[in-house]
Amino acid sequence: MGAYRAPLRDIEFLLQNVFQAEKIFSAMPETAEVTDDLSSAILEEAGKIAEQLLSPINQTGDQEACRLENGNVITPEGFKEAYAAYVEGGWPSLTGDVKYGGQGMPKVLSAMIEEMFFGANSSFCLYTILTTGATLTLSNHASEELKKAYLPKMLAGTWAGTMCLTEPHAGTDLGIINTKAVPNAAGSYDISGTKIFITAGDHDLAENIIHLVLAKLPDAPAGPRGISLFLVPKILVNDDGSLGGSNNVNTGSIEHKMGIKASATCVLNFENSQGLLVGELNSGLSNLFTMMNYERLSMGLQGNGLAESSYQLASDYAKERLQGRAATGPEFAGKPADPILVHPDVRRMLLTMRVNTLAGRALSLYSAFQLDIVRFHPDEAARKKASQLVSLLIPVQKAYCTDRGFESCVLGQQVLGGHGYIAEWGLEQNVRDARISQIYEGANGIQALDLMGRKTVRANGELLDILKEEIDEFMARHQDSADMKEGLLKLNAIVDELSVVTKDVISIAKENPNEIGAASYPYMELMGLTLFCFMWQRIIAAALEAKDENEGSDDYLDGLLNSGEFFMSRLLPKSRALVAEIRAGAGSLMAMTAQQF
Repeated sequence: MGAYRAPLRDIEFLLQNVFQAEKIFSAMPETAEVTDDLSSAILEEAGKIAEQLLSPINQTGDQEACRLENGNVITPEGFKEAYAAYVEGGWPSLTGDVKYGGQGMPKVLSAMIEEMFFGANSSFCLYTILTTGATLTLSNHASEELKKAYLPKMLAGTWAGTMCLTEPHAGTDLGIINTKAVPNAAGSYDISGTKIFITAGDHDLAENIIHLVLAKLPDAPAGPRGISLFLVPKILVNDDGSLGGSNNVNTGSIEHKMGIKASATCVLNFENSQGLLVGELNSGLSNLFTMMNYERLSMGLQGNGLAESSYQLASDYAKERLQGRAATGPEFAGKPADPILVHPDVRRMLLTMRVNTLAGRALSLYSAFQLDIVRFHPDEAARKKASQLVSLLIPVQKAYCTDRGFESCVLGQQVLGGHGYIAEWGLEQNVRDARISQIYEGANGIQALDLMGRKTVRANGELLDILKEEIDEFMARHQDSADMKEGLLKLNAIVDELSVVTKDVISIAKENPNEIGAASYPYMELMGLTLFCFMWQRIIAAALEAKDENEGSDDYLDGLLNSGEFFMSRLLPKSRALVAEIRAGAGSLMAMTAQQF
């Protein structure tokens, strides 16, 4: 297997040329010192960790997997050492609240670091992002007492974090969870119940694990309105911050999975475990959604990261593997055959991987910038607009990037042919590791339903109007560019298609609610394709400007422009099929009886 290479050039072009990150950060006092030079230095160091520490233990971690010994999870060889280096470098505190030991850096930087870590070693990255999400939730919703007691050690990486939602009978429908929280005389709560599919639920990387657990009081309102959020440490914490005894959080088992085998996915049993209330009673689900938006962004980043890793492997292979001759005649007459890169279908697969990975990375950055504006911007109107964009973008970024990411892993495997099916080459592991990203943190069908239902029909299309304002502003800014005329016409056309079908679904759903679910997945894909088109037009605009100003290598910039042309001419036309699928309605989906399935 080839070693993972951090795609720093592409990342920096997006940050500096496409999004002009320094200008965005300078408008927010808390991020004003985050210059391009500082960003590049941070990302370069993170890239070294991805390449030198995480990539070398990726395959061995998959082969060894986690194991459960005497109720404790043991991670594969090399993971403890890699985590210690990660902690020593101060990486757990990167985006944390400075008041509790964090560095206060923007999510945009940690997003690109996550993508690199996911590309190098998805299992390892999962341990880190759960803690980051848990600290964010505590920063936003916990009492000052809890923050002081738990955040410093979590941000230092000494303690880790998780979120515990799913139960054996309750996945998407969290309103029916059974985990109970009973008030006790000490002022805390006794937490009892079983949670499943808990990523990083137990491990040997940190001294303590802080679980954020959803539970219900005995007299709580029915459904989601009765859910509260509790902080439940694996090991009790004394008043002086030292560790005490066991908190009766027991690992019942670890799952044996298709992929991410070095990440412990646990069944956790809480047996009258001490729980400390986070936020207000019965507001647990809304509080935890602070973490969920960030975690869903991370899943899209996992798709992007594994797509990048697969592209690197497949591209290198295609340049070296000799099979057949070019259709126009031998290109390497001195060799027995030409590299398979000469064949149009191999190029189709590689270019599909490349353009979707670049657009997915750009969409992830665009979404992360909105999260940073919500967190840091001093202007209330800017924060509100960014929050509305986050609501619209996150379900698309999560679902579309993970779908395209898995597709890229499969395409990479196909480029390698038989070697792609053999473990030592690494592509089959990427396929297995990427598959889960479409399922966890809200399956992609649920993301699509959320987008179509809550974010579009119930919002009467208002969130889409905000996105259209962003796109219209971009198009107006570049309307005089002759080189962009054709691309902008295509962008305008797909936005119009999206707008028309949005209004149609909103209208027809008033008479038949099944139309929402029937339209949801192709609608999400149409929205994703539209956003990828928007991202590619932004990339093309930045590349043309860089060429005009003689910034950067012409070969690199021409490669971006050629990639953009491939997307616009070969992938964008799929929008017409998606529109037709949406217009087909719910009739054929709902006509079958249960017995006919």
